[in-house]
Amino acid sequence: MNQREKELYLREYSLLKSQGKPFFPYAVTKDALMACIVLLAIITMSIVFGAELGPKADPTTTTYVPRPEWYFFFLFEVLRVIKPAVLTPVATIAGILTIFAMGYLTYLGAAAGSPNSIEYPVAAKYEAGKLIVAQSGCLACHKIGENGNGGPGPNLTDIADKLPKAAILRTLENPTAPMPSFAGMPEEKKTAMVDFLSQLHGE
Repeated sequence: MNQREKELYLREYSLLKSQGKPFFPYAVTKDALMACIVLLAIITMSIVFGAELGPKADPTTTTYVPRPEWYFFFLFEVLRVIKPAVLTPVATIAGILTIFAMGYLTYLGAAAGSPNSIEYPVAAKYEAGKLIVAQSGCLACHKIGENGNGGPGPNLTDIADKLPKAAILRTLENPTAPMPSFAGMPEEKKTAMVDFLSQLHGE
């Protein structure tokens, strides 16, 4: 995937996510309803057809060979083939690496910031523009403070130090591909976006 394709994908993903339905209660309701249907089907089949319990367990037998369920056969065979002296250190190292990877990815996710909101302190008169920027998919390719992605678009945290207000407006209306044009946006919203971006001077 090249830079152009990545930017198009991130922007489309951000727009679709903002237009989608929330997980709660929409998805939760559907999952709960489906779970009830499956549970009702299992209970009905158990009542109608019964459940095969197999022979009664005999704790005194010496001929019984313990076998796991079919979906654990591969682990059963691994334990037979690999000696415990070899398997134990391998499993220990794999477990430690898994815990380390989970912790590192959790840190990256926590430090990434919100993908559809901007946690950047501004004066009250710029709040409307900040909201419009956050909801327009800009954070899919740009970063403002701790929010958004570090590319492929430039970091906008200090955009006011690099471009004057008029240049920011021209960029929004006539951007470099693949950035979409905001020329068709209502003037009130476009002005609010420019006002917000034109006061981003970084730290």
